[in-house]
Amino acid sequence: MSLPIDPAEIDPDDVGEKQAVLEMEHEEAIEHVREVCEDVGFGIPVEFSPSELLNEKVDADRDPYYVLGACNPAIADQALDETMRIGGLFPCNMIVWEEEPGQQRVYHLSIMKIARLLDLAPDNETWAEIVDTTGDLTEEAFEKFDSVDKETTD
Repeated sequence: MSLPIDPAEIDPDDVGEKQAVLEMEHEEAIEHVREVCEDVGFGIPVEFSPSELLNEKVDADRDPYYVLGACNPAIADQALDETMRIGGLFPCNMIVWEEEPGQQRVYHLSIMKIARLLDLAPDNETWAEIVDTTGDLTEEAFEKFDSVDKETTD
């Protein structure tokens, strides 16, 4: 199967890719990400540990890996008004994985930007506002994640 786009040509900003490294234990990082998301306006209606599931079901021996499904209900409602297909990408995930003991990576992609790139969302002013609003909330969250990293490594 050939891809309709060349992934090497996609700028991380085009998909809203964000990353931060937190110098803390895995469970502490999960709680921190949850709290920061809630502080900036995202709820966490869904969360789970793929590593625990895979380790249990197929003896995968995976390092800690956790998904927090972040959602701002008002923005999600507005997005659904624009396109019902956006639900195929819900929720906005914040991923936390252990790179090594005491070091966790937080990773995020913008489902709103991806929906537009895949032509699942309209190219209009309302969608641009949705992208901007979710981008601002995510940026605020990652600034807070980075502040923890800087405080603990200085």
